[in-house]
Amino acid sequence: MTYNEAIQDLETILRSLETDQVDVDDLTARAERSAELIRLCRHKLRHAEASLDRVFDSLDEEETDEPAEADEPEEEDFNDEDDDDQDTDSYRPARPVQPRLF
Repeated sequence: MTYNEAIQDLETILRSLETDQVDVDDLTARAERSAELIRLCRHKLRHAEASLDRVFDSLDEEETDEPAEADEPEEEDFNDEDDDDQDTDSYRPARPVQPRLF
């Protein structure tokens, strides 16, 4: 089951709980199914986050392993006292924020 399918099932269960009159036995079954779907979604999100971390880490490793190009002029070091800008050579894109389901 995909993440989107699990989310759709959760939304269906939620809608039915909001609109239907549910007996206790059915409520228990829906709650158990919801818990399974939430666990599945969390697992998939953790797996996706770990995969993205590996991708970013490999990009960082590639960046540090690359030799400097001979054709590129070296940057001069300016030590202006008024220059409070951050070092742009260490730019790294922000990692996606993990969405919170519940």
